[in-house]
Amino acid sequence: MASQPGPPRPASGRDAKARGVLARLGTYLTPLRERLRRHPLVQRLRSSLSLRIALSITATAIIVLTVSSVVVSSQLTDSMFETRRVVVLEDASVRFSSARSSLEQSTASSPDQVQEVARQIVENIQFSAAGAGAVSAVLLRSPEASSVVRINEIIPANSAAIISDELRQAVQHSGQAHWQSILIPATETRPEAPGIITGTQVILPRAGAHELYIVYSLAADQAMVYTTLQVLTIAVLPIVLLLPFGVFFGVYQLLRPVRRTAEAASGLAAGNLDTRVPVEGNDEMARLGHAFNDMAASLQRQISEYDELSQLQQRFVTDVSHELRTPLTTIRMAEEMIWDERDELTPSGRRSAELLHGQVERFESMLADLLEISRHDAQSALLEAESTDMRSIVSKVVEANAELAKRLGVEVRVHQPEERCAAEVDARRMERVLRNLLVNAIEHADGSAVDIHLAGTDTGVAVRVCDYGVGMTEETAARVFDRFFRADPARARTTGGTGLGLSIAAEDVHLHNGLLSAYGEPGKGASFLMVIPRRVSEDPGPSPLAIWEGEQ
Repeated sequence: MASQPGPPRPASGRDAKARGVLARLGTYLTPLRERLRRHPLVQRLRSSLSLRIALSITATAIIVLTVSSVVVSSQLTDSMFETRRVVVLEDASVRFSSARSSLEQSTASSPDQVQEVARQIVENIQFSAAGAGAVSAVLLRSPEASSVVRINEIIPANSAAIISDELRQAVQHSGQAHWQSILIPATETRPEAPGIITGTQVILPRAGAHELYIVYSLAADQAMVYTTLQVLTIAVLPIVLLLPFGVFFGVYQLLRPVRRTAEAASGLAAGNLDTRVPVEGNDEMARLGHAFNDMAASLQRQISEYDELSQLQQRFVTDVSHELRTPLTTIRMAEEMIWDERDELTPSGRRSAELLHGQVERFESMLADLLEISRHDAQSALLEAESTDMRSIVSKVVEANAELAKRLGVEVRVHQPEERCAAEVDARRMERVLRNLLVNAIEHADGSAVDIHLAGTDTGVAVRVCDYGVGMTEETAARVFDRFFRADPARARTTGGTGLGLSIAAEDVHLHNGLLSAYGEPGKGASFLMVIPRRVSEDPGPSPLAIWEGEQ
C-alpha cells in the first residue's frame, strides 16, 4: 500500500534566508531593469528592426566564428601534436639505439671511464637531436641497479622536475621506450613551452641499469599554431567589424518600402486620404505597395461616399427641420387659441386640447434637438465659453426642475463645496446638459432621492448625478447616449422627451473637451459622471468623484 504524504515541514532558516536574499535582489534588479528599458539606446534598439537584425546577425556570426576558431585551433593543435609526436618518437628511437650500441661497444672499466662514456653519450644525443627539437638529455640511476660501480647522474638544470614518477616506473618495468607530454619550465634563454619527454632503460658497463631521457620542445610548433590563428584572426576581424554596417545598410534598404508604407498608413490614419506609396520594381515589397495603394483608393472612395451620404442626411434633417417650422408655427398659434378656450369645450374636446398642447410642445422640442444634433454632425456648433461658477448653474437647474421633482415625489439633494468651483463653460449648453441628466434621474428614481455631487481639482470639475431607482444594466449603460435609444420602450415618459437629450448632452460635454460616462445596477440606481477641464484647451485630469458609490 502506498504511503500517505506527511504534513508539510516548516521551512528551515536557510530557506527563509535564501528567500530574503532573492527578494532583496529582486528589489535591486527591478529599478535597474526599468532604467535599462528607458535608456535611449535600448529605446532605439526596440524601435529599429534593421538595427536588431544587424546586431543579431553580427552576434550569430561572432558566435559561429568563435566556435569555428576554437574547433579549428583544437584540430590544428591535435594534428600538429600527433605529427610531431611521431617524428619525436622516431628520432628518439634512433638516439636510444645509437646509445645502446655505443654502450655495448664500450671498453670502459673504471668509474671515471664509465662516467666519461655516459657524458659523451648524453652530449652526442643533445647535439645530434637538436635538429629534431631536443633541448636536453637526462641520465638517471635506476633504483634497481645493484652494481658496485656508481657514477654521477647527468641532470641539466630544471630537468629533474619534469620527469614524473609514473614515467619512471613505466621505464623501469618495461624494456621499451615511453613518452609523456610535459610543460618545459622557462629558463634564462627560453620561455615556457610545451614538450615531449621520452625515456628508456640502458645498461652502462659495470654501472648497471640506468634511465636515459630526451626532452623535445614543441615551442616552434606552438608558435606556428599561434601564427596561423593570428592570420585567421586578422583575416576575420575586418569581416566582423564591417558585417554589422553591411547588414544594417542592406536590411535598411530592404525595409525602405515597409517604412514608406508605415508612413503612408500614418498619414492615412491622420485623415490624408490622398496618401499613396511610391512603388518600384515587381518584387514582394512592390506588391505590398500596390496592395496598400489599392486599399487606400478604395477607402477614399468609400469615405467620400459616406461623407456625401452624411452631408445629404444632415442637409435633409436641417431642411426638414426648417421647413417644419412654418407649419408648426401655424399649428402652435391655433393650438394656443384652442388651449386658451379649453374650458368652454366639452370634456372630450378638453382632453383633445390637452393632448394637442403636449404633443405640439414635444414636436417643438424635437425640432430644436434635431437642429442641434445636425450642428454637431456638421461640426458647426460654436462654444461661447467663459469662466462660470458651476455651483450657480447647478442651483439654477435644480430650481427650474423643482416642480417636476415635487410632482414625482423625488427629493433632489445637492452636495457642493463652499468655495467657488469655476470652469470655462458655455453656460447655455452646460445648463442643458445638467437639465437632461437631472430630468432623466428624476424620471427613473421611482420616488427615491436624487443626489448631485459637485467637486473640483486644480485641472478639472466633476458633476455626478445619481438616482436610486430602477437602475440599468451594463449593456444599457454602453448605449444610453445613442440617439433615440430607450432602455425600456414600454416605460412612459413623464416629460415627453425626444430621445435625443442624452446624446446632445454627450456632444456638448465633448465640445468642452470633457467626458460624460454612465453606470448603473439593476434595482439599485444609475449614475452619470461629467468631468470637464477648468480651461477648455486643457486636459481635465483625473476625476475627483467616483462614478458610483453604492446605495444611498
